[in-house]
Amino acid sequence: MLKRLRNAGCYAGVTCACLWLAACAVGPDYKPQPAPNSASYTNTPLPTKTRATPDAGNAGNSQRFSAQQSIPMDWWNVLHSQQINTLIKEGMVNSPSLAAAKATLVQAQATLNAEIGNLLFPSLDFTGSAERQRSSTISLGQDMPSSIFRLFNATVGIDYLLDIFGGSRRTIEAYRADVDYEKYQLQAAYLSLSSNIASTSIAVASLSDQIKATKALINDQADILRITKQQFSLGGVSKEDVLLQQTTLAQTEATLPTLKQAQAEATHTLAVLTGKYTNQQPVPHLSLNQLQLPKQLPYKLPAQLVEQRPDIQASQAMLHAANAQIGIAIAQMLPQVTLTGDYGYLSQRTNDFFTKRHNTWTYGVGVNQPLFHGGALWYEKKAIDAQYQIALNQYQDTVLNAFKNVADVLSAIQQDAVVYNREFAANHAAEETLTITRQQYKLGGVDYLSLLDAQEKVQQTRLALIKAQAARYSDTVALYAALGGAWWTPPPNKKETTT
Repeated sequence: MLKRLRNAGCYAGVTCACLWLAACAVGPDYKPQPAPNSASYTNTPLPTKTRATPDAGNAGNSQRFSAQQSIPMDWWNVLHSQQINTLIKEGMVNSPSLAAAKATLVQAQATLNAEIGNLLFPSLDFTGSAERQRSSTISLGQDMPSSIFRLFNATVGIDYLLDIFGGSRRTIEAYRADVDYEKYQLQAAYLSLSSNIASTSIAVASLSDQIKATKALINDQADILRITKQQFSLGGVSKEDVLLQQTTLAQTEATLPTLKQAQAEATHTLAVLTGKYTNQQPVPHLSLNQLQLPKQLPYKLPAQLVEQRPDIQASQAMLHAANAQIGIAIAQMLPQVTLTGDYGYLSQRTNDFFTKRHNTWTYGVGVNQPLFHGGALWYEKKAIDAQYQIALNQYQDTVLNAFKNVADVLSAIQQDAVVYNREFAANHAAEETLTITRQQYKLGGVDYLSLLDAQEKVQQTRLALIKAQAARYSDTVALYAALGGAWWTPPPNKKETTT
């Protein structure tokens, strides 16, 4: 009795020791990289009072950066365009690239689950066989008649690798990091698709307005050319004046095919983004005047940017996986302990198959300790360390480029307001000049050619204003994309600055 208790105590001690060892995992535990110690994206503060020209249409709104302004999941609704909303919804449903990102995430999750089953749980297998054999005693040095017999076998085998040094758990950790990486890649795909559709739609709207303004400008210049030719026939102007106007008209007409080609390419891009063939996507009837420029723009601190941008989080996941690989490399240098066992029955007959005398079983412990591999394991560990440094440098590069991306967009939004103000002022002055010229023409103070020239100036400034207007919309979309899309954390205290 005492002997049994001693054996039980020994087995219990061995079990506790194994469990205690299994709680350890060699290699460094991963710690997320700290957020950059920075309060802004540029070395100059945002302007406190840069306002857009009032009464200048939708794109003339002042925009205010607000730290409290949250980004909704459907952030593109800030443009208030039903057509853009519809196109983005189509893209979410039909985009092959988005579907591929979803499938890749499913694959990564399934691979993780498979490895959990392979590494963290014992494998249990059943083996059964029924054979008829004829044996010869010649191989035993005897010349006796051969015997014929049947052999039935049924065995259940178990195999389990004790994760004493945590190599299996580090492997699972690496696979979990791969799942995180694919999850953030999917978020990046959603963000890229929605922002690309929105920006391409804005480009289509801008090109449509430019084509309309260019056609009006061509009509005005054609009228000027007609009057100039009449004046030349009457001797009022020189041939040089006619040629100059012909050149101006030809140059303007040459820009129209370029605009139409750009519009066609943007429409084709929309087709691909929404998962359609190019012949299935008609030119959307979009105009910049149908959009609304949001007055409130989100402004997030660098620490929040690191947590939110999917490309940064994906790079962080790659760094996590590389860190786990260090533990795997260390565990491969240490002893591998495997528990094995078999239990079953072996008999020549079936009627007494499950009897005690036909019962067979084995169990044992196997230990494998690498002793000499020509330095291969050491160099593999060195390569893994280098891979971690590569992942770390790539993460830092991703953060730096994300900061640049946001800084560029913030600067662009500020300058967009300045450019728009000036183009609006130029267009406003040209329209006032046209109004005065019309009044003078009615009173006979100027000729018809002066009136046409004033109309031409209005159309030229109108083209420049359209481009400035489109830039404000495009850079607003770029800001939402640069900040990483929808924010899931509660907004911080309100801090605002106006542009």
